[in-house]
Amino acid sequence: MTKTAFLFSGQGAQKLGMARDLYEKYDIVKSTFNRASELLGYDLRALIDNDEIKLNETKYTQPAILTTSVAILRLLSENGIKPDIVAGLSLGEYSALVASGALSFEDAVILVSKRGQYMTEAAPTGSGKMVAVMNTESTLIEETCQKASQYGIVSPANYNTPGQIVIGGEVAAVDAAVSLLKEAGVRKMIELKVSGPFHTTILKPASEKLAKELSNVEFTKFELPLISNTTAKVMKNEEVKALLTRQVMEPVRFYESIHTMRTLGVERFIEVGPGRVLSGFIKKIDKTANFTNVEDLASFEALIHD
Repeated sequence: MTKTAFLFSGQGAQKLGMARDLYEKYDIVKSTFNRASELLGYDLRALIDNDEIKLNETKYTQPAILTTSVAILRLLSENGIKPDIVAGLSLGEYSALVASGALSFEDAVILVSKRGQYMTEAAPTGSGKMVAVMNTESTLIEETCQKASQYGIVSPANYNTPGQIVIGGEVAAVDAAVSLLKEAGVRKMIELKVSGPFHTTILKPASEKLAKELSNVEFTKFELPLISNTTAKVMKNEEVKALLTRQVMEPVRFYESIHTMRTLGVERFIEVGPGRVLSGFIKKIDKTANFTNVEDLASFEALIHD
């Protein structure tokens, strides 16, 4: 049996008008957006279609991407396309929790809205920076961050592919790490356009507030295995709240997560939600993997007629 994994997009994948064509054509998509708007107290669909500035603010971005992803998940399910295993990148882990049956959509919408707010408060825009380091051994990156830590917070934040590891933290410390990596012969580094240095200890205050929120949320038993960002292993019921608390301020282990899924027999990956960032990563992690994405009417129809 070929196993299929669904992977859910993280922050940065948002775009104006995302899933508008699916919203207009399918009731399940429309009702998902309408429910999110009721819970949030503002018209989420109108925000996604018309307000690019707000859409790029973390506290709006997170519910927007989650709702888009869950709407597409439900549409796929209605058409008999279901995953055997799930995972998500950062924010996408919440969409994966909904897909796994462990978290209700309603709870997820409220949670990520608050998560986005807490992250913004902990790391206001411009409070730090993130830089993608290309084609460099992870051990060299980790050692360099340790050396540069005398200037402030800096650490690996995303292990996206073996050839792309993102570091993040306070500006002076990240700049120091970049200088040291250049001295060590690293040729290619790209500063990322992000609103804050997520997945670093700068986010500790957000992590603490999130822990309080999570203590009031009811998680149910997993119906499907979910691979954790933080451990790159199958998440256990009893560790969900602790791992989500850590996930905000610890690195995302994406390429290890893909390897874990491959060892569990996954042969096909479907990226659910806006953008194709994760598909791009998979291509670099495992050249033999079969992958596709669903984000709009054309990609949905291509998949169901495949």
